[in-house]
Amino acid sequence: MVQAESSATAAKNGIKPHPSVAGANYELPWVEKYRPVFLQDIVGNTETIERLKIIAKDGNLPHIIISGMPGIGKTTSILCLARQMLGDAYKEAVLELNASDERGIDVVRNRIKGFAQKKVTLPQGMQKIVILDEADSMTSGAQQALRRTMEIYSSTTRFAFACNQSNKIIEPIQSRCAILRYARLTDGQIVKRLMQICEAEKVEHSEDGIAALVFSAEGDMRQAINNLQSTWAGFGFVNGDNVFKVVDQPHPIKVQAMIKACQECKIDEALDSLKELWDLGYSSHDIISTMFRVTKTIPSLSEHSKLEFIREIGFTHMRILDGVQTFLQLSGCIARLCKINMKPGLFVVPSR
Repeated sequence: MVQAESSATAAKNGIKPHPSVAGANYELPWVEKYRPVFLQDIVGNTETIERLKIIAKDGNLPHIIISGMPGIGKTTSILCLARQMLGDAYKEAVLELNASDERGIDVVRNRIKGFAQKKVTLPQGMQKIVILDEADSMTSGAQQALRRTMEIYSSTTRFAFACNQSNKIIEPIQSRCAILRYARLTDGQIVKRLMQICEAEKVEHSEDGIAALVFSAEGDMRQAINNLQSTWAGFGFVNGDNVFKVVDQPHPIKVQAMIKACQECKIDEALDSLKELWDLGYSSHDIISTMFRVTKTIPSLSEHSKLEFIREIGFTHMRILDGVQTFLQLSGCIARLCKINMKPGLFVVPSR
């Protein structure tokens, strides 16, 4: 009953629950329940989606590579395109392989080649579609074997690759494909979809809760929706504090206070804030990455200071990624940030 009500409300709000929800007596994760079904439902990357709509209308699909960061609709776009092109033949005429499947050379020689040879009754001018998700994790041997298969069966089968980094796909495959690049979603696009889901699921929330979801997601719609559902399930109310407890990231207000102490050259106060975050158990990577994102949003920092702060935080981040993840490393970063706005005369060593 609850399932039917929330599905009906979602449809009224302009977002259609996934087809697998229909008739189901269990609750799907919201990221699957509200996964777009058609191309017009997809959020963001408007120009690229318009090109895919034209392809869906004409039915002339080239081999394509869609690249971009996780959670912005790459795989969903390909599935929606295939669904609109193939209609009722979708289940028989689409082979989807994910990174969770073994995708060495044997898979290309057996499963993909076997699917390409299979005869399927399709609408006039349509082809079967092979979807390779996380294609940049395919072995080099598998990609080499795929080249010939793409050429031989191109009249009956088209290939669609989704990947985070297109440069990890070998150049011979890239030259056979149209490459579409997806940008990360804007804050406004994520907020709009989150508000639709909140209304459909009757989620109680505050403005700072939605802002915290957007901040923690960094343009990743999937992450934002998962965090929304986790916060609602765990606390029954979506506000900033609850969201940051769920995502387990340093609260940006505490980090902002630390950065402002550095701006005002109050090194003891800044180090106390850092020690508080460290004692809460946050890793060096969590602290430094939040410092970077918060620094960009502080209006009181001058452009010069902001650039200098970002440079120092960036160098520290690089050292942390190299493995030097100590409290001393972060303390050194704080000291260098405090030094930026201090008067140079304070550091002159008097001559004897």
